[in-house]
Amino acid sequence: MAILNADQRNYIYILESARVGIHKPLLAALYVAHSGNRDFQGRANATLGMIPAGQVTQTKLDSFEEQVQYAANAMRSFTDRLISQGFSPLALWDGDRGGYGDKFLQEIARGHKPPASDSGAARLKSCDFQTLQQAYWEDVLIDFPGDELPQNLAFLDQALLSLIERLPGYYRGLPNQRDAILEAGRIWRALSDHAEVIQSLGLSATTPAASLDRELVSFIQRIAVNYSGYPHQREALLRMAQLWRQLNSRDDIIASLSQDISPRPELNAIDPALIAFIQRVPQYYQGSGSQRHSVTEGFRLWNQLDSRTTALEELGVKTDIFAPNQQLDSATVQQAGDQLDRELVNFVRSIPSTYQESDHQRQALVRLIQLWRKTPTQSQVINALVEDVKAMEEALPDTPAAPPPPEPPPLPPRPARWTISNLQMPAAVVAGGSLTWATATRGGTRIPPDQATVDAIVRIAQQVEKASDRIGQPFIITSWFRPPDVNRAVGGAPFSRHIVGDAIDFYVEGLTGNQLYWALDPWWPGGLGRYSQFPYLCHLDARGYRARWTH
Repeated sequence: MAILNADQRNYIYILESARVGIHKPLLAALYVAHSGNRDFQGRANATLGMIPAGQVTQTKLDSFEEQVQYAANAMRSFTDRLISQGFSPLALWDGDRGGYGDKFLQEIARGHKPPASDSGAARLKSCDFQTLQQAYWEDVLIDFPGDELPQNLAFLDQALLSLIERLPGYYRGLPNQRDAILEAGRIWRALSDHAEVIQSLGLSATTPAASLDRELVSFIQRIAVNYSGYPHQREALLRMAQLWRQLNSRDDIIASLSQDISPRPELNAIDPALIAFIQRVPQYYQGSGSQRHSVTEGFRLWNQLDSRTTALEELGVKTDIFAPNQQLDSATVQQAGDQLDRELVNFVRSIPSTYQESDHQRQALVRLIQLWRKTPTQSQVINALVEDVKAMEEALPDTPAAPPPPEPPPLPPRPARWTISNLQMPAAVVAGGSLTWATATRGGTRIPPDQATVDAIVRIAQQVEKASDRIGQPFIITSWFRPPDVNRAVGGAPFSRHIVGDAIDFYVEGLTGNQLYWALDPWWPGGLGRYSQFPYLCHLDARGYRARWTH
């Protein structure tokens, strides 16, 4: 069995600690404290000190993943037992430092023998307390180093309770909100999954969403009343807050709560519904007066213009034709209206690819939808968009509630010659071809530094399009232009053509590198290579002479 590295072990710690509701650094500390053991056929990474007991045999503890799983179970079980024996929250948790107290760590260091009634639990061996303590606090600092961690975490419990107290006013049944409370219940009650939480609330899988939501809000309010500051309770609320705000980690929610304790959802929660609505506007736009007004107002707010007249001028409409007493023939009016409609639709089509989630852009879209739907107030629009997001969660593809597939933005005209200042990532390098600048530059992360590199990319693209046509299948590029530092980092040859920009490594689904090599060898005018270590990979470059090689 391969030895896991530190990052791989840490990922397993995170999963298991979140599953049972314990502080993750404790699992990392157990690994360090027991790392001297060689009880598992020399596999040092396979032990956190868990040994057979009851129905748990040695074979169930042989892998690192199983060791962590049983250790996490043991830590939660041991904590619950200490609570039942009268241990106070202060004896288990150091609130100022934000971690387990020394008294609790001392109990862990003595080992843990599960009660006879718990035949499915393993036994925890004893270890050195000081080693365990030092490893525990070192891992805490690794997760939240330096000044990123508030100096004192005594605020945390009150922040969590304050968030819960105001939560009912902001609960809308959004997927992340529902999952947040279900996770809190799962950890608080030591249950396996959300289905068990729902069952523990006296509900079933067929309970209507509205009834489930009411019970979840009631449940989280009851939790606040019964909060005593025990570690698993804190972990349950931290997990709830993390999912509520959709943050990356436990540490992120602690930092977030140190700045803001409001459960108010960010307005970006409605962004999927905003964009889905906007994508449908061109389909339903008929040029009616109300539609023109709603999109023009959206355009004005989006571009932060001071008036409707200014917005029309920005759209290329000559506003003097709308002056009082202006005598216009119907053809002129129709022409102006058609031009306005085209520009408004083009604006709407550009939104999904240009939306940056700024406040003024979001407000512009909300106002556009408010006018389009003739909704009296902005808050009603937002509530309706929240309902749209909820409907998207369970909508089947190709149904009205499902968001339409995103469409690529319209491209500007192709330049006569590609330069470092006019590259278009979605555009084909060669007109009519399939290889784009995004492919050549690895999604825009490797921009050519000079015109020579741009020309080299064009040169190889012209030849590769011909090669792909000959093979009859698309080439899937794994590497194209590589700056010198990237080339060194991936072990490329010092004078690799990838640095120049006119080389690709690629494969074709279903074909081996040898098959590609034999098919291209007779006519390819530049470098052609294959890799014995990677039998499906092939190399092409546009050097000025034929070269053939096998690595």
